[in-house]
Amino acid sequence: MKLGRFAIYAWGVLAYNMAVILWGAYVRASGSGAGCGSHWPLCNGQVVPLAPRLATMIEFSHRLTTSLAGLLVIGLAIGAFRALPKRHPARLGAALSLIFILIEGMVGALQVRLGLTADNDSVGRALVGSIHLANTFLMLAGMALTAWWASGGAAPRLRGQGLLSWIFAVGLLGVLAVGASGAITALGDTLFPSESLAHGLQADFSAGSHFLIQLRVIHPILAVLVGIYSVVAGRLAAVWRPGVATLRLSWVLGGLFGVQLLIGVVNVALLAPIFMQIVHLLTADLVWIALVLAAAAALTGPAPAREPAAVAEPALRPGSW
Repeated sequence: MKLGRFAIYAWGVLAYNMAVILWGAYVRASGSGAGCGSHWPLCNGQVVPLAPRLATMIEFSHRLTTSLAGLLVIGLAIGAFRALPKRHPARLGAALSLIFILIEGMVGALQVRLGLTADNDSVGRALVGSIHLANTFLMLAGMALTAWWASGGAAPRLRGQGLLSWIFAVGLLGVLAVGASGAITALGDTLFPSESLAHGLQADFSAGSHFLIQLRVIHPILAVLVGIYSVVAGRLAAVWRPGVATLRLSWVLGGLFGVQLLIGVVNVALLAPIFMQIVHLLTADLVWIALVLAAAAALTGPAPAREPAAVAEPALRPGSW
């Protein structure tokens, strides 16, 4: 299908915001979150910092990129209501994107003003960081759905979908929980780096370790369980709602989960270097987007009178790919 200008713009906004999110991860992992002190929206009390340190330059550049992201999403919302007809689902997606990016900005400002950056290892920072990551996922979901619907994707029908809607609901909530736990794990890896893999594992199960270290073990276990569940949900969607989009997205979801699992193992083995943390977050974002789009594609039509009892491989007509 040929994409219109608005659809291309929507996919571009999604891609740009993913890049901003990854840069934000670098800001946190490099310890540059306090580069502008506790000032917001000013940076160390200045509109443009003079003779800034490296940490200040990193944090200030992040603020500039997030400001542009906000402007792009405002443009997304305006464009959706100007270019698309009434009741078009992409209008809803654009509105949600705008709401969540505003919340994203407020949470980021709260972190700075409360000093929940740099070496802060409090419960408050862990909690706000988890909320920030969950909101980031919801923001990406709004942008991905806007682009998907603007590209011709049908609006989902939430009523009368039977078991599949509940399966996806649990999967989406599960991935949000995995993301929140991942934010805590990444914070622990940044503030309390391990000298070796053996040292890190010993610290994870030590009663005297900081709570951020003790909580690290939860994330990989939860990630594997929820990942397997999400892949199964995608395969069920491909069988119960056969179609090219659901089949493709189910395979994409399974492939991304496999890649994410491998990257997670490598990240742990290498003691979570900054580069691997960023790659790990990128694949996590892609898994989340694939699951959101799989749900959107599967829940577009009414449920069959009776869900299939067994999972069988759906057939594709020749040339459907």
